[in-house]
Amino acid sequence: MDKRAKKDLMARLERDAQRICARFRLRYRVLEPERANVKRRYGICFSDGTIRIRLIHVTTKQPLKYSSLVNTLCHELAHLRHFNHGPRFQTFYGQILEWARREGIYRPGPEPRAKKPAAATGTGRPKRAPAPAAPTQLDVFAFAKGEQPKRPRKRRPTTPEVEAPARSSQLELFG
Repeated sequence: MDKRAKKDLMARLERDAQRICARFRLRYRVLEPERANVKRRYGICFSDGTIRIRLIHVTTKQPLKYSSLVNTLCHELAHLRHFNHGPRFQTFYGQILEWARREGIYRPGPEPRAKKPAAATGTGRPKRAPAPAAPTQLDVFAFAKGEQPKRPRKRRPTTPEVEAPARSSQLELFG
């Protein structure tokens, strides 16, 4: 990503961060891109209010989708109020993300592609069928809205020779 593109992207993120902060009465010190050598996180919020966001995918070296950047931004902004990952943080993060979605700031899903101009072929060949619709995105923030995420239950096969051990309500630390 060249310097101009990075500057434009950060300016857009900054505008969206300011809108979110105004709505939720949050304040941060500075929003900046994460250093290129950091490979283990998408963003970080420091106790002094500094927020860093990774802009480039680690393996592909391509810019991350804007929706991914906004998701990370919302996560880090939620840390300005709850500096942990507890239930209150998760609820607040879900509220920020949902508001950003309603406002059009957070738009998950595939990035819109640039349309190619239609060419008149005149060959009489049939047009190809449109690509199938993208799969629906799971709502991983359902718990923030008071819903329980639905998970399939895993069942272990049982055999007559092997009995499952009895379960205890307490963890035994020193056998």
